[in-house]
Amino acid sequence: MEDDSYFEDEEFSPVKSLLGLLTFSTILPINVFTSIEYMTKLTWCWPFLHIFIGILAAICGYVSLEFLHLNSFFTAAIVYAFLMIITGYNHLDGVMDMADGVMVHGEPERKIRIMKDPSVGAGGVATLFLVASLTIAGIYNILDYHFIFGIIICEMTAKTSLITTALLSEPLTPGIGSYFIKETNISNYIASTVIIAVIAILLGNLVGLVGVLGAILSGIIIAIIARRNFVLANGDVLGMSNEVGRLFSLLFMSVALYFL
Repeated sequence: MEDDSYFEDEEFSPVKSLLGLLTFSTILPINVFTSIEYMTKLTWCWPFLHIFIGILAAICGYVSLEFLHLNSFFTAAIVYAFLMIITGYNHLDGVMDMADGVMVHGEPERKIRIMKDPSVGAGGVATLFLVASLTIAGIYNILDYHFIFGIIICEMTAKTSLITTALLSEPLTPGIGSYFIKETNISNYIASTVIIAVIAILLGNLVGLVGVLGAILSGIIIAIIARRNFVLANGDVLGMSNEVGRLFSLLFMSVALYFL
């Protein structure tokens, strides 16, 4: 990251901020940096950026199925691995850290201290395994229904889950997560979610909309768990919401594909 003094005279640029957000959340060689304050002003646009990531993952899945002739389970594992790699494993530490904090007994201050501890406990490792394996199973299930657009939907709605948690949380300062939480308000959240819902419907009709609802529910649940355990929320909480949001979106779409 550039030295903070580099940004002292910087003017806000939506394009630069969006590219900075994509630089922050992926390993794509964009290398556009801006101040954290300017980058997080467009937090509500994060789901739109990950439509592109979802498309890349869907292409990866299509190639695995149609050209490499791999089965749905192997393809699901490859798609999940692709998503983790291209996003730089950005939120996996959040899954483990928040799980460790939730599992320990004590006051919020102690739970926060455990969550911020760089070491990882059994609860964190086990939770990451559960989230990862269930996500792979979810991708496998939608591929069995030949619903490859579901990969795009679950990736963009993972960020909808994240901003849902951000909207419902009070920030733990200092920390990068606090900037995302402070910049998420009801007006930009509604705008973001409505647009994402329209895109999901275009991609998957009612099944796509159900996937959005699953991600929103995930964001609400993670926000409630964080409030009960930590009172405040940080980047680890948002990371957990992202990964569980992808899982819930897949779960809801899998059920909808059977019944609709």
